[in-house]
Amino acid sequence: MPSRKRAVCPSRKHSARPSARGIPKPQALGSAECARYTYPRHRVARNDDNSIPTGRFRRTAQVGTVVGSQGARYAGTRAANFARSPDNAAEALERRHLEAAEQMVDTLGRMKGAAMKIGQLASFIDTEFLPPEYRDLYQERLASLRTTAPPMPWEKVRSVLDEEWEEPVEELFQDFEHDAAAAASIGQVHRAVLCDGRRVAVKVQYPGVAKAIAADMQNAGLILRMAKTLAPGLDAKAAAEELKERVMEELDYELEAQNQRAFSRGYRGHPFIRVPDVVTRLSTGRVLVSEWVDGAGFEEVKQLPQAERDRFGEIVFRFCFGSIYHLQHFNADAHPGNYLLLEDGSVAFLDFGMTKHLDKEQIQLEIAALEAVIDDDPEELRVALHDLGFLNNPQKVDAEQLMDHVRAIGGWYMEDREVTIDPARVMEAIAAVSDPRSSFYRLMRRENLPANELMGRRMEFGVLAVLGQLNATRNWHRIGREWWFADPPATPLGEQERAYFESRGEKRARSFAARET
Repeated sequence: MPSRKRAVCPSRKHSARPSARGIPKPQALGSAECARYTYPRHRVARNDDNSIPTGRFRRTAQVGTVVGSQGARYAGTRAANFARSPDNAAEALERRHLEAAEQMVDTLGRMKGAAMKIGQLASFIDTEFLPPEYRDLYQERLASLRTTAPPMPWEKVRSVLDEEWEEPVEELFQDFEHDAAAAASIGQVHRAVLCDGRRVAVKVQYPGVAKAIAADMQNAGLILRMAKTLAPGLDAKAAAEELKERVMEELDYELEAQNQRAFSRGYRGHPFIRVPDVVTRLSTGRVLVSEWVDGAGFEEVKQLPQAERDRFGEIVFRFCFGSIYHLQHFNADAHPGNYLLLEDGSVAFLDFGMTKHLDKEQIQLEIAALEAVIDDDPEELRVALHDLGFLNNPQKVDAEQLMDHVRAIGGWYMEDREVTIDPARVMEAIAAVSDPRSSFYRLMRRENLPANELMGRRMEFGVLAVLGQLNATRNWHRIGREWWFADPPATPLGEQERAYFESRGEKRARSFAARET
């Protein structure tokens, strides 16, 4: 039986409180008045078949059907274009690409779970496999998965809420919007107002998504076994178990609430990073209630002047990478849909379902590897990567080529200069670890990806992809040195952040293992 939370509105009225934007909230209602409140009966005008396919073969077949059918139609369009004028042929081909993009978004959106995350990832990593003239089209359509994935109807949402809470929604909230404010891979978010007037986000897990993800995880094992042909040193079983553990943790909203509380405490009062507070008494294994935050989404941020995009990118970098050194804890899901730019210039970070803790020894080993690159010492780098588990037989690896490979992947924050991250830079880094045509192909076959490094690499490439969409420029290396070697702040934001953490008692030392927090 799922855990059920008992929480009833207090029997007294509360004064109105200002919202995040300074707009007074409506007068809160007492419990009796809350119970009499009439909720709007919004309907979701969509197809009634909103069930998530849960079987492994059915889910695999759905994607295969889309790819296969669109491939056949694409070939048919190409053939028919021989009899069309150039203008008509171009128009027909664009219609076909648009249809393919829309069908893929619709299929991945209905599948939810890990399959949908693939589409979300593709939306902010350039789709180089497509003809150049159609990349923007697919980018635009796939980007909709980040913020406007197909939602579940209210009736199914209500069924989850009734199972998780002992009291009906009407007795717990002053207002609860039936239409989803956002829908993502595992759950959807609804706006609501507590009886004390606080505005909150209520994230509700999709019914059936646990089975769907279990099916995807079986396929993930297959994908990792295929990856082993590219990198024979890969411990596919350990990597699959690590991936499964992290993804299944994402299904446990009580664990996510615990993670979010840890980050919220760690950054409370920070000058430019904000993590919403959790409403613990209403959060369960399948429902997470937290403070509502208003802000500009990633698509809006991309339209800002370059200097503002640079600043936003620096904040994302400082949060995603910096939390490793400040909290020994990081969010592995570096997803642009989880970042909001607030009116005061700070950035709110949402969704802590997939996080990982690191111990000081592992962090110290990673800093040693970075130091070897900075010192241009290939032999020392080879030793450091062996210590981290990336090399099973270091003597069989060419140290000079290994240095080139590491710089191809992480040179953007290892080089002491200003670096602009653009989509081409993102694809170069991805090709360096995944493309058989890469000059590093033979080297990759001798490398390993330790299971406990899997989430770190996921976060690193996710941040790189976000910065690439912003074309963000900074001396990322100098910012990193603030954490690795306790160097002086490299930017004005760094000065604010250093003062903040020192005010909380964080003591810095060049050796990370010697630091106190």
